[in-house]
Amino acid sequence: MEIRKMQKEDILQLAELEKLCFSDPWSVSAFEYELNNPLSLWLVAVSGETVAGYVGSQTVIDESDMMNIAVAPAFRRQGIAKRLIDSLILGLQERGSHTLTLEVRSSNEPAISLYRQLGFIQVGRRPNYYRNPKEDALILRKEWS
Repeated sequence: MEIRKMQKEDILQLAELEKLCFSDPWSVSAFEYELNNPLSLWLVAVSGETVAGYVGSQTVIDESDMMNIAVAPAFRRQGIAKRLIDSLILGLQERGSHTLTLEVRSSNEPAISLYRQLGFIQVGRRPNYYRNPKEDALILRKEWS
């Protein structure tokens, strides 16, 4: 499994993976925008020609926000999400960021458990943040020096 920066050729697979993983998926044009956004860092995990997962962020000054993370069902429970987040943090550190914040559905216990293992702590809650179905988001943050 190789982790690398997102490329234009990955976008259609990312959009398909979004449809598999999320009830309110991002569009192809949203990924195209992120690819060209200088504030963004998006990484993909690839197995051969297949995008197995991805993670993306935006950074303003020295603080980053994880926009999305997804792993294809066939590739789950193999440590790919952890590797993506670890790689993202390394890339963000190289860009001068010192913190990563994310929102996660309050019912998504597997993701919350992973984030806690990686050193994220809950710093807030956004009521009714998610639609379809409506649900609160937990705000988690990890800081480094």
